[in-house]
Amino acid sequence: MSMARGGADCPFGSNFYPGPFGCSECQFVGASFRVELFEQIRRAAADVAKRAKWVRLNEERLNALADALADTLAGDRGEFHADKLAGPPAQASTTTEEGSTALAPSLDPAHDRRADADSTLAFVLTLDAVNFGSGWFPHLRKRSGQSGYFTIAGGLKNYFDRHGALAPSTLAAIQGDECARIFDQSPGLAPASELMDLFARSWRDLGAMVNTRFGGSFAGLVEAADHSAEALVRILAEMPLYRDVERYGDLDVPFYKRAQITCSDLASAFRGSSFGRFDDLDALTIFADNLVPHVLRREGVLDYDSDLLRRIRSEELIALGSPEEIEIRALAVHAVERLSAMLTNRGRPALPRQLDSVLWHRGQSRAMKSEPRHRTRCTYY
Repeated sequence: MSMARGGADCPFGSNFYPGPFGCSECQFVGASFRVELFEQIRRAAADVAKRAKWVRLNEERLNALADALADTLAGDRGEFHADKLAGPPAQASTTTEEGSTALAPSLDPAHDRRADADSTLAFVLTLDAVNFGSGWFPHLRKRSGQSGYFTIAGGLKNYFDRHGALAPSTLAAIQGDECARIFDQSPGLAPASELMDLFARSWRDLGAMVNTRFGGSFAGLVEAADHSAEALVRILAEMPLYRDVERYGDLDVPFYKRAQITCSDLASAFRGSSFGRFDDLDALTIFADNLVPHVLRREGVLDYDSDLLRRIRSEELIALGSPEEIEIRALAVHAVERLSAMLTNRGRPALPRQLDSVLWHRGQSRAMKSEPRHRTRCTYY
C-alpha cells in the first residue's frame, strides 16, 4: 500500500513525522487507503480463516450459537438487549470466579459518566491506554472479587475519585512505580512490574501526543477525528503501543483492539453524543483479545489444534505474532462477523461490537474461567 509521508511527499507540505496511515499532521491519506480500515480488518481475518492450521471454525456450532442468541433477543422488532443476551447457554454459568453474579455490560467503569464531560473523557482515554496486559494478569494482585481488567479499571476509577483526572502533563512524565501505586501493585516486583512499566510508557505516549498535537486537551484529540471512529483509530495508532498489526505469511493482519474499543467506550460513556458520537461506529469489528476467542472455543464455535490446546491448558505463554496467536484472534473476528450476519438473516440483527460485549461478559462466568485461556504478553490486549 502506498502511503503519503510528511515533508516532500505530503501534498500540504507538512514536515511532521509520518503516521502509519499517512501524514500524522494533516491526516492526508493516499487514494489507496480509501478502503475503510475496518473492512481491511474483516478481509484479513477472513483470509486468515481460509489458511488457518491451528484454529478452525465449526459451522455447525456457529449456527447453533446463532439460533440460541436469536431466541433470546427480546421484542417483536428483534431489538438488541445486551443484558439479556449476556445470559449464557446451558453449559455456562452466570456466576463469576468468586461466586457473584456476572457483571453486566453497564457496570464497566469505562462506561460510567463522571462529574463532567472533561473528566469522563479523560477517564476513558486514560483507561484504554492501559487496557492491555492479560498475559500478566495471573501475576497481578487483584482487587477483591475482581478480574484483571476490573482490577485495573477499578484502581483507576478510585484514583480519579480521590485525586481527579491525570493531566496530560502528568501522564507524559509518569513512571512504572507511580503506576504500581495507582493499581496497588508492588513496585519492582516482576513480572507485574513489567506491566506497570508498559502502562507508564503507554501513558507517556498519550500525554506527549495530547500535549504536542492537541494543545494539552483530550477534547482536542477526539475532536480531531470529526465524529469518525476510523479517524480516531488512525490517530491513536500513531502511538507505537496501539499499532496492533501482525504479519501472517505474506499477509498483514490488523486488529487495532484498543483503538477500536476506545471508540466504543466513548460511545457508551457519552450515550452516543458529544465526544461519543461516531458516524461510523457500527463499522467496528470485535475487540480481539484472549477472552472472546476462549468463549467461542468453549461454545464449540472454534476448534483448536490439540497441541495448541495442550499448551494453553498448561498455561504456556503463546508468542505474540506467532501463527497460532494470530489465528486465535483472527478466527474470533471472522466468527463474530459470520454470527452477526446469521442473526441479521434470522431477523435479529446484532452488530459485531455488541456481540463482543455479550461474549466478553459471558467470559466472566465461573464456567468460562474454569479452564485456562491463551496468554500472550503484549500491549494490544
